[in-house]
Amino acid sequence: MSPPPVIRLHPDDGVVIARATLLPGTPVAPGVTARDRIPAGHKVAVRAHAVGEPIRRYGQVIGFATAPIEPGRHVHVQNCGMGDFAKDYAYGMEAKPTAMIDPPATFEGIRRPDGKVATRNYIGIVTSVNCSAHVADLIADAFKRNPFSNADPLAEFPNVDGVVALTHKTGCGMSMGEPLKLLRRTLAGYARHANFSHVIALGLGCEVNQIGPMMEEQRLAGRLRSMDIQSMGGTRKTVEAGIGFVREVLAESNTAARETVPLSGLTVALQCGGSDGYSGVSANPALGAASDLVVRNGGTVILSETPETYGAEHLLTRRATSRDVGEKLVGLMRWWEEYTRREGAEMNANPSPGNKAGGLTTILEKSLGAMAKAGSTNLTEVVRYAEPPSTRGFVFMDTPGYDPVAATGQVAGGANLVCFTTGRGSVFGCKPAPSIKLATNTPMYERMSEDMDVNCGTILDGDETVQACGERIFELILRVASGERTKSESYDFGSSEFAPWVIGATM
Repeated sequence: MSPPPVIRLHPDDGVVIARATLLPGTPVAPGVTARDRIPAGHKVAVRAHAVGEPIRRYGQVIGFATAPIEPGRHVHVQNCGMGDFAKDYAYGMEAKPTAMIDPPATFEGIRRPDGKVATRNYIGIVTSVNCSAHVADLIADAFKRNPFSNADPLAEFPNVDGVVALTHKTGCGMSMGEPLKLLRRTLAGYARHANFSHVIALGLGCEVNQIGPMMEEQRLAGRLRSMDIQSMGGTRKTVEAGIGFVREVLAESNTAARETVPLSGLTVALQCGGSDGYSGVSANPALGAASDLVVRNGGTVILSETPETYGAEHLLTRRATSRDVGEKLVGLMRWWEEYTRREGAEMNANPSPGNKAGGLTTILEKSLGAMAKAGSTNLTEVVRYAEPPSTRGFVFMDTPGYDPVAATGQVAGGANLVCFTTGRGSVFGCKPAPSIKLATNTPMYERMSEDMDVNCGTILDGDETVQACGERIFELILRVASGERTKSESYDFGSSEFAPWVIGATM
């Protein structure tokens, strides 16, 4: 038996979701037929809505009718918009003890001398400023594998996953205050990352973000080999010195060996990009089920993208382990409201053209689907961008909604694996952490199967439950953490996607 043409997510919802494109006349609810052509993943009204009346999906408000909506009509940007509504934050009211799994799951990780656990083994080049970016690339290129040929400069070092140059567009022409502190915190997070065995800090020499002060401020002395192009005598000499350093440490890096470690050594970044109307129905809740398993086995998951939690934060504050944790999350929302006002923008500007084409209408709707990635366990901590969590479990990190910037902050905070859901088909990697791509729907998965690791469209097709799909994702997480390659790794994604959050004026 084929599944019904629409998906109803909650009894209180005034809309249902088209499982596939609906033609006029298609039954969508008892006594209601589609009166418009409804694209796949989009919403159709199952009851009348007067102007100003709230529209609900997931049992929560996703917007307000901006025009009268008759049953059977397409509900989207032409008749649904933002509006204010009261939220009950109910701090900690739904927090409950986590049902831990004993004995916990394990994976084959790399234990570093400081006790951290790695899922990959790279050598890194961290650049202090854009002016040293090309020189860093030249050093890394000398050791680059070609994914489309058999050329492999690291063939003699099978335990080394590669040499990564992390370049960016800032580091000078910037304020010495919070913008510089944020950049340094991000770079230091990568310099300390368990997935790097050795790191070069490479600068030009005259930039605002001086390597020496950065190393002192972030307590990186003894961890890095630092050099700057001006002191080294120019491009050629710096490249030669950088290549020489990498060759010097390759043998030591290659001694890294995997061993069985508890899941407490795993921190998973939860990401979504190129979302569609199915994201909150299939891939995100399936990843949420996997997130619960990570937490219940002693690991950590980090949800981020603060603007894409806006409007749904009251559902997370209820799960906070303390009022202080919940209030920190609400405080972030107020900061983002002020930030967007100051910049002449608005929070509802977040859904991209692709999101809207896929059926997402408002940031409220997008947020309610996005937060499903975090599952159902307690919110244990709220941290700043690129700040490492001090607790295990479900953690929220303040980041923009833009995927590369958000993921960069999560990895800087210690995430050693990324799970990335997508409905439109984002291609993405995030070195030094492997990235697992989760497709929300079967047609996109089949069209982009060379880039997608998991098809969560099986949920929409009626072939699999959310929980079963989540368990399948969890098993893949363990295999990838143990060394299995992801699709993005097969194409060598991950260095170009390094994108620290730039705040403040460029001067």
